[in-house]
Amino acid sequence: MKQLQFEYIEDASLRQELNRIDRWRENHRVSAILFHVFSDNLEAEKIRHVCSMIEFTLPDSLYTGCTTSGNVMDGRLNKSHITVTCTIFDDPESKVEVIQLPLTEETEPMVSQKMQLIVSERPWVKAIEMLVTIRGLSMTKFCEDLSLLDENIKLFGGGSFSDDLNEVASFVYSSGSECSDHAVVFTLMGGENLHVYSEWVTGWKPLGRKLRITKADHAILQELDNKPAYDIYYKYLNIANDAEFFKHTLEFPFMYKHNGIDILRAPTACNEDGSLVMTADIEEGVEAYMAYGDPWTILEQVNETGERLSVFEPQSIFLYSCAARRAFWGDSGSNRETSPFQDIAPTSGFYTSGEFMRTGAKLNQHNVTLLVAGLREGPISGSMHNFKIKDHKLDGQASLVNRLANFVQAATEELEQTVEMLELSSITDGLTKLYNRSEIQHRITAANNKYSESPDSVKAPSLIMLDIDDFKKVNDTFGHHEGDVVIRKISDIMREQCAKVSEDISIGRWGGEEFMILVPALPFEDVKALAESLRKAFEEEKFDVSGSHTISVGVTTALAGEHVDVFCMRVDDALYEAKKTGKNRIVIK
Repeated sequence: MKQLQFEYIEDASLRQELNRIDRWRENHRVSAILFHVFSDNLEAEKIRHVCSMIEFTLPDSLYTGCTTSGNVMDGRLNKSHITVTCTIFDDPESKVEVIQLPLTEETEPMVSQKMQLIVSERPWVKAIEMLVTIRGLSMTKFCEDLSLLDENIKLFGGGSFSDDLNEVASFVYSSGSECSDHAVVFTLMGGENLHVYSEWVTGWKPLGRKLRITKADHAILQELDNKPAYDIYYKYLNIANDAEFFKHTLEFPFMYKHNGIDILRAPTACNEDGSLVMTADIEEGVEAYMAYGDPWTILEQVNETGERLSVFEPQSIFLYSCAARRAFWGDSGSNRETSPFQDIAPTSGFYTSGEFMRTGAKLNQHNVTLLVAGLREGPISGSMHNFKIKDHKLDGQASLVNRLANFVQAATEELEQTVEMLELSSITDGLTKLYNRSEIQHRITAANNKYSESPDSVKAPSLIMLDIDDFKKVNDTFGHHEGDVVIRKISDIMREQCAKVSEDISIGRWGGEEFMILVPALPFEDVKALAESLRKAFEEEKFDVSGSHTISVGVTTALAGEHVDVFCMRVDDALYEAKKTGKNRIVIK
């Protein structure tokens, strides 16, 4: 495999490069030639002109490309408006195919179904590059549908863009197809001896407090913590809802878990009602953070990725990096994370409006992320290049921002821990660390109401109420300290025994030496067995100071339509009867 890269300055130099490739292939074995044409402006006629020159000089070659927010050539941001990368596959088994399909909300299901059929008919496919126009589209369903492709196939790529970040229009184009602002181009690559490596890098870290998405409608993020989502950007970052909104929010995306990994997602626009337009659907109830770029973390992750890629020994590297990363580093600094890859193999790519990469079986859409794809024909040679980012030092503004962000995050984490401790203390008993009476009563009421509303679809909750027998004698004879020891031990036994049955069981201190256990949705036979295990375990416990003790236990289950007070009264009556009829026993009502 061989990768050549050159700028388009004028026709004569491009023709010279194309003729050089034509002469080279006459004397070498070539199975496929693939061009990538990237343009950072929207001059469709000029793009068509460059592509037509490729078609005329090398008619049996293939090309693909898109408009971008900047082009990467030799691992560095290139100032030319159009760059051309030529990848020459020389292994006889290697195959390449380019497919362009129209993409809108209406055509998305047909496109994904067609791709599943196409790939199933081509067992040689090992990797698919995807270049797509995504502005104005939610790509969630599209990614879910493409995740149904054979999970062994690598899938990666990026969204087309423009050098003007506020420009909505963008194009993709390919061999035999038109330059289109609503399309996707798939480049299928494979063959017995083709090997593909892919990985993604963020380096962005959570900033500030945790936010809950309380209202969302597909790709419209409406509320965070029950307030308009835009308020977060204005309150904490003073980002105005103006023509520059998208540009500014790119550097502060949301971070949340999706398909088991951390995903960054930047809004593309703000509506009049304060809702945010996202590039993918976002679920209600998800917990998210605002995120910021940490230069040290970015460079460390890039370095780790580069070291793993070196072991793979790629012959050609493609980068798909978010425009936000270019904005973060600045044009001169952006090369810090991309140029080291050129030391491994020829490296090209572009700055995107969104990045796509498969992790496991799932295809995920990323923002503010750097994707790396390495290709190799044939086995590893053993002559890998060492990858090392030369300078990790930060100074000036980058260092200041880094330290301030670390301070804010550390202070936020301390505050969140304090709030969590206060919230926990408000619902727990100080001595036993079980729920206090107010909280266990609240949980019993909620469970009883839920059952009363849907008795046919919800299993009846049950209550276990227990009391330490003759506990007053423990305090009077051995002192309150020993009484506390006994209470803590029965609390530990309840936690241990209940954990063996279900993690949904709630345990509370009802008062003094009385305890209440709420058991939701379990067969009543299991509830009775749990009560017996508690009675037996406590009876067998030997205390160094006060010896052995017992408990009396009442057990009941809810009745449809029964008021919660009656529910609790019945279990209290059962406990009273157990105490009255001899103690150390269980009574069921």
